[in-house]
Amino acid sequence: MEPELSALAMSAATAMVSAMVGDAWTQASERIAGFFGRRGRDPEAVSAELEESRTELVAAEAAQDTALTEDIESEWRLRLSRALRADPAAAQELRALLAEIAPEPPAAAGSVNVNNTISGGTQNAPVVQGQNFNGLTLNWTPPQPGQT
Repeated sequence: MEPELSALAMSAATAMVSAMVGDAWTQASERIAGFFGRRGRDPEAVSAELEESRTELVAAEAAQDTALTEDIESEWRLRLSRALRADPAAAQELRALLAEIAPEPPAAAGSVNVNNTISGGTQNAPVVQGQNFNGLTLNWTPPQPGQT
């Protein structure tokens, strides 16, 4: 799958999981079920799966179970990736859906939106996220073999 479509699936899954605990979930879930319905899935079955994920997510957040939250997001990212792989033209529809369920806030004059994501695995070096670094010094010693 193209990196752009993979990134789109990741962004959409993250937005979906965020929307699941939001006030506008009913409308968002209908749009998401419709998206999958146009790709050959039964919209009612997708709606039921979305509600099941939402119930699990609410319980996971109450229990502060980040692993389950990540699992739910990964599950929907995989489903979205498969839908995009089967129908790359669906990317435009998914972008429009993403804009509806997670609209970008208007940027202040002169500001820049920065979105950084680090996922999966262990980072064995410093990770710096931001913009316009000046005079940055990192005092870091890599772990010796056998250390974590």
